[in-house]
Amino acid sequence: MVLHWVWLGFFVIAFVVALCKLIFLHDTTVLGLMTTKGFEASKSAFEIALGLTGMITLWSGLMNVGEKGGAVGFLSRVTSPFFSRLFPEIPKGHPAMGSVLMNFAANMLGLNNAATPLGLKAMEQMQELNPEKEKASNAQIMFLVINTSSLTLIPTTIIALRQQNGALNPSDIFLPTLIATTISTLTGIILLMFRQNLWRDGRLWLMLAGIAAVFILPVNYLLRYDQQTIQTVSDVVGSGIIFSIIIAFLLAGAFRKQNVFDNFIEGAKEGFQTAVRIIPYLVAMLVGIAVFRASGAMDLLLHGAYWIVAQLGIDGRFVPALPVAMMKPLSGSGSQALIVDLLKQGADTLPARIACIMQGAADTTFYIAAVYFGSVGVRKTRYAIGYGLLADLAGIVAAIVVGYLFFG
Repeated sequence: MVLHWVWLGFFVIAFVVALCKLIFLHDTTVLGLMTTKGFEASKSAFEIALGLTGMITLWSGLMNVGEKGGAVGFLSRVTSPFFSRLFPEIPKGHPAMGSVLMNFAANMLGLNNAATPLGLKAMEQMQELNPEKEKASNAQIMFLVINTSSLTLIPTTIIALRQQNGALNPSDIFLPTLIATTISTLTGIILLMFRQNLWRDGRLWLMLAGIAAVFILPVNYLLRYDQQTIQTVSDVVGSGIIFSIIIAFLLAGAFRKQNVFDNFIEGAKEGFQTAVRIIPYLVAMLVGIAVFRASGAMDLLLHGAYWIVAQLGIDGRFVPALPVAMMKPLSGSGSQALIVDLLKQGADTLPARIACIMQGAADTTFYIAAVYFGSVGVRKTRYAIGYGLLADLAGIVAAIVVGYLFFG
């Protein structure tokens, strides 16, 4: 229902803004631009889905090999002390636990191409446990909010963009981004612990504190090295972990005398069907966002933000970065385009650095909700998007604060 109103709002607000521009500003091009951008977005949505098809098919096949070979079950047992408390609806040892773990690992390492199909697989497995198929379960909501909070260990893409645009020290946003994304994720989890009545579990609080502490440890190690070394370590560790998982799945299946090829094909067929199912949801969301942007509604939001900041008497140097904060929950590529524009104006300016931190502290909440819930046919998302946006907001505020602390 939330997605229904959000999607409808994109078109209604865009149309109202366009009519005002046509009537009062005599802008005769705005309606045509909205139509053109909407058509372009529908084509782009299909191309994105087409690009995802191979990865989804591959990882669905590998996950089926891992399940039949017992590797996913092993991962589930290892992580069950924590995840069984955070996801009490998922039985101990269920394959969904392994999928959840690997999705989080891929996200932390910045391996988005692997994270998305793993996330879709996890949602599909949780949907099997969901008694109300059209209504999001607590476990699915917890999983989605953690995904939208963008828990990222090393923001390799952002560092690369800064390097391409002449930043003196491209990796100087590494620690601020880690702080902001950690705050975003912890905020989402803690809010949901209260919403889902998990806050009484003292062991869960202790485990959460321990994981947060362990998550920060790589910072002390990596900060000793230069930007190139950080990127190299990230690439080697990330790729090494993913390929090690693939080899482990295949060998586990072979050890159990499974036909790993047939198991892969079986899972890959399911993955292909999943890829086809998400196309309508992608088209709907990306067209709505494109129309909203083309109408000028996003520009109005930015001007409003400038006015509010001015009225409050706050240092407004961060305001040029706000479009990234507004765009990020809607479109990852859109927010990245805005960042590139800021970087070209000065890669080491405060707004550019804050925008880069924002990019790593939040994720495309509406996109993720549309794709993940759409892939399993969930229509009633309950409070998932609201809590996802609250986690995003915490990350955005943290990005601004640490931006000023480190670079202001």
